[in-house]
Amino acid sequence: MQLNTQQLALVKQQITRVKAFEGSLYHQKYQNIEAADIQTPADFENLPFTEKDELRAVYPLGIQAVPDEDIVRIHSSSGTTGTPIIVPYTKQDVEDWAQMFARCYEMAGITKRDRIHITPGYGLWTAGIGFQLGCERLGAMAVPMGPGNTDKQLKMMMDLKSTVLCATSSYALLLAEEIEKRGIGDKIHLKKGVIGSERWGDKMRARIASELGVELYDIYGLTEIYGPGIGINCQKEEPMHYWDDFIYIEIIDPATGKVLPDGKVGEIVITTLRKEGAPLIRYRTHDLSRIVPEACSCGSPFPRIDRIIGRSDDMIKVKGVNIYPGQVEDVLKGVAGVSSEYQVMIDHLNGRDIMTLFFEMEPTAEQAVVEAAVGAVFKTRVGLTIVPKGVAIGELPRSEKKSTRIFDNRY
Repeated sequence: MQLNTQQLALVKQQITRVKAFEGSLYHQKYQNIEAADIQTPADFENLPFTEKDELRAVYPLGIQAVPDEDIVRIHSSSGTTGTPIIVPYTKQDVEDWAQMFARCYEMAGITKRDRIHITPGYGLWTAGIGFQLGCERLGAMAVPMGPGNTDKQLKMMMDLKSTVLCATSSYALLLAEEIEKRGIGDKIHLKKGVIGSERWGDKMRARIASELGVELYDIYGLTEIYGPGIGINCQKEEPMHYWDDFIYIEIIDPATGKVLPDGKVGEIVITTLRKEGAPLIRYRTHDLSRIVPEACSCGSPFPRIDRIIGRSDDMIKVKGVNIYPGQVEDVLKGVAGVSSEYQVMIDHLNGRDIMTLFFEMEPTAEQAVVEAAVGAVFKTRVGLTIVPKGVAIGELPRSEKKSTRIFDNRY
């Protein structure tokens, strides 16, 4: 899907503006690039990518592209893998983000009569406040809980009769299990779940939907590009619509950087078309998906990407075999008796790598039979011999935020 005329004009405006702001990342990066030279989509595809390490290198505010007096807020990435990325927002950026997020709620069939229970974190992280911004723009009732204190979460959920749950998939599962454990399902009024911040497999999706009795929606976003709310799936189909009047998405081959045809899986690259405080041009997200070229049955004109299947930088190599978390989930979803949660431990013992795959099993499953099946399917599908270990539901850790499922202990 190539840039249309309007998007190309917005890109040229962005280039002119960010290049002129002295001291910004693009003032240096685009010294030899002129907006007038970008006349076609092919010209645009020759622009250099923007990498996450570049944003870290100009910490704290080197990506700012407007004067200080125009900045009304900052947000930040977690910084768990290095220097955090500080993202400044103008008043217009905040309003644009709220508009996109409200569209997400509307796409999911959420109305101003809903009561939206918000569990993601507030503060520097974009999640909680993004969910609230969209809720307020829509006109629904926000219940701004933030993470943790599950007893209070459930009390408020029951007393206020929350109809929409916003959460990470890990915390949604934790709440679903607690509701079942306490036998309070008849006091819960949830109808929909808006889930984001981490990828989640079909097994987890089915458990959350069944145990909470809700319709589930994937919401997409990242701190560097506003935050959550730049895309969501509709009520008709699974791929996510994204707001192409605010962002432009390309899919590239992560190894070569070449733009891939629609329908091919690769890395998502995003250009912000209207962002003022910290615009990004051809930003490599490392998220893996594909553009879905077919028109959606819901009738929306907004284009779509498929579910996020993993990250290009999440790959691990064991005994010369490249493995992505999505491959683990694909194996487990096809084996009878396996539940949704898993954990991978990779160790180097006695001169060789050993991968142990822990997975939770349904209560009626026979451990030896399921372990043998998981080991055989993994060997066939991925090409690696592993140590499969089935455990009871609830034995693997739960998280109020994002779950870590792969632990590489070799280094």
